[in-house]
Amino acid sequence: MKTQGEMVLGCLAGKGKMGTYRVEDVMNFLEKEGIRFVDLQFTDVPGKLQHVTITAEYLDEGSFELGVPKLDGSSIRGFADIQESDMVLKPDPSTFAIIPWSAEQTKSARMLCDVYWGLGKGRFERDPRGVAQKAEEELKKAGFDASFWGPEIEFFVFDRVCWDVQTPSRGQSYSIESREAPWSVGTGYPIRFKEGYYPAPPQDTLMDFRSECVRILTDYFGVEVEAHHHEVATAGQCEIDMKYDTLTRMADKSVTLKYVVRNVAHQMGLVATMMPKPVFMDNASGMHVHCSLWKDGQNAFYDPDDAYAELSQVGRYFCGGLLEHSRALAAIVAPTTNSYRRLVPGYEAPVFIAWSRGNRSANIRIPVYHVGRSNASKKRIEFRTPDPSCNPYLCFAAILMAGLDGVKRKIDCGDPVDEDIYRMPPEKRSLLGIKQLPSSLIEAVECLESDREFLKPVFDDTLIDVIVEMARRQHLEVSLRPHPYEFYLYFDV
Repeated sequence: MKTQGEMVLGCLAGKGKMGTYRVEDVMNFLEKEGIRFVDLQFTDVPGKLQHVTITAEYLDEGSFELGVPKLDGSSIRGFADIQESDMVLKPDPSTFAIIPWSAEQTKSARMLCDVYWGLGKGRFERDPRGVAQKAEEELKKAGFDASFWGPEIEFFVFDRVCWDVQTPSRGQSYSIESREAPWSVGTGYPIRFKEGYYPAPPQDTLMDFRSECVRILTDYFGVEVEAHHHEVATAGQCEIDMKYDTLTRMADKSVTLKYVVRNVAHQMGLVATMMPKPVFMDNASGMHVHCSLWKDGQNAFYDPDDAYAELSQVGRYFCGGLLEHSRALAAIVAPTTNSYRRLVPGYEAPVFIAWSRGNRSANIRIPVYHVGRSNASKKRIEFRTPDPSCNPYLCFAAILMAGLDGVKRKIDCGDPVDEDIYRMPPEKRSLLGIKQLPSSLIEAVECLESDREFLKPVFDDTLIDVIVEMARRQHLEVSLRPHPYEFYLYFDV
């Protein structure tokens, strides 16, 4: 009889799911389906999807082993310098998918790629997908078989967005149009601020949009989806929840979800954004990350004898690592200046570094929807700090390394905090040792600079330096410019 772990692992290898195609399958598909072009995709360091399109005739079996020499790394954010920039892309056949919105006469497929140096110099150290793969190797070195990941990816879908930042003498401005928004006139049933959670159509105007995204993810990209729904914010905040998977595969799926969401929105005359906080006075978009570690076919985070949350000692040490490194992790999992518009009290986003089984004011939560041995496979840790602007390869890898550091060093996570930390007096927070997440990107990168050792088994030093450099540049670019609200505050001084 199979163990729970074997059944969990087995369910990921079903026919047609992402991760099952081989080189020969891809070559057969190209001929059988009449595919004219192949899109080779990868992410830059910040996480934006990049691509180059080759003709199907150009791709042969040797391309998967030797790579496709079509990349100037000096033109990709966070990659190489101009004096040494020749790189090759090695397609991963397991990520093969036909692009459904490509026209029949230009029928196209895509594959995600690993990035290698030219001249046979091996794997490019700052390839985000390579970092995720190295993290999985470290997991095995630590004595575990696998880790499973389930991000809750939130995002906004608007009717139209425009902004003006190119004429600074005229001022800085932006505008958002959404048929759901309370500031829109005559568009049906507007959703009030903070009242967008689970409304039925016609108030939820995006049900068909989300269903189409799920259909394409499932039928074309082999991504299993559990549910989709409207989120708390007005103006089209959505969430699509994928079924859990191993680290690199789930990062692949997260990149794919963003790709599909943006393209389906474009096809429908809408615009989707992973920007965390585009709307003032309402909830921002987060990406709560659920994870668990497995060993010998068993969930290493489950302990039936723990009366509080059925969380094992390994799970508590993992939490301890996340708590200790939360401030440094913020620079990777919440990597934009806009991320820190989200991490403020009052909008359900975590601000304080603590853990609990049900307290959403803490940045670590242990879900307890179901208990008992029959639900052992569902025991997991939810890390609530990340948002969808992050690079999922780097995000998951960094979370894993922080947790493994906690397991290795047996870092005590302390007592859980079951009170509303937002309303807790500062004196009590201080007494309980509850720290706060960074309040700005510049504070987060300073934390990363002083606490980076735990990442070094998988994050190359130059990669951390690039992350810090890009964040400092973002902070400077935003801080240089007068803010529209400053006119309201200071024009009459």
